[in-house]
Amino acid sequence: MARFSGALWRALALLGVGLALAVLVQVVVGLAPLRRLRVALGRVRDGRSERLQGNFPVELMPLVEDFNGVLAHNGEVLRRARTQAGNLAHALKTPLSVLANAAHGRQDEESRMITEQVEVARRQVDYHLARAQAAAVTHGAGARTLLAPVIAGLLRTMRRIHAERPLELQVGVMPEALAFRGEVQDLQEMLGNLLDNACKWATQRVELAAQRDGEMLRITIDDDGSGVAAAQRDAVLGRGVRADEQTPGSGLGLAIVDELARLYGGHVDLAASPLHGLRVTLSLPAAV
Repeated sequence: MARFSGALWRALALLGVGLALAVLVQVVVGLAPLRRLRVALGRVRDGRSERLQGNFPVELMPLVEDFNGVLAHNGEVLRRARTQAGNLAHALKTPLSVLANAAHGRQDEESRMITEQVEVARRQVDYHLARAQAAAVTHGAGARTLLAPVIAGLLRTMRRIHAERPLELQVGVMPEALAFRGEVQDLQEMLGNLLDNACKWATQRVELAAQRDGEMLRITIDDDGSGVAAAQRDAVLGRGVRADEQTPGSGLGLAIVDELARLYGGHVDLAASPLHGLRVTLSLPAAV
């Protein structure tokens, strides 16, 4: 009886271990398609793919097809939103230009008032259209923009725009693989405005650097101009506020840059620069 009980317990233990291994293998194999689906979703979220791709079981294919249909629909909604925003901008800016041309060259009080109100209306149009476009983009998926090509193109543009001034535009530390999880148009809008402001206020030098900090990109732009007093830094981020009303604007102020960044989950910070001017730090979500 003792020998029989010992053999029985050993057999039962071996059977239990075998059953446990069988269940473990079944769970691992059975959940493998869900892990592949999670990886595919991660690629869409990080901007490496515009739709779910991969080999999935027949049971999961309806879910994958429905999800891809939702992504395609969102992309179409985004394209329509951009088209409508462009049409609205054209429809509003044309009569504003007519009013500005009609008042141009006249020195009476009424003409000055028209010119001033046209400029206010233009700022409002630019602000709200850019905000609407960015809000549409940030609800989409699959957007990924490399940082280096955008910065290189913007620096070439700034050198041409400010060619009459002896400005030195330098790029510091910036890994080539850095990417922004968003649309290239919005990145150009934000960086273009910040670089243009830095070039306008700089005396001789503007420096740009970028690095990844966890899930965020930190892009810093320094100039050697007069800077902005600490008490005024929050104010210049306000909508419609400019440090110097006599200096021409670029169409979008710091307010819309901060607004676009916040719609993407980032923000803009102002601080004193090591070059004795202003340092602007733009924080944006990073893409893999």
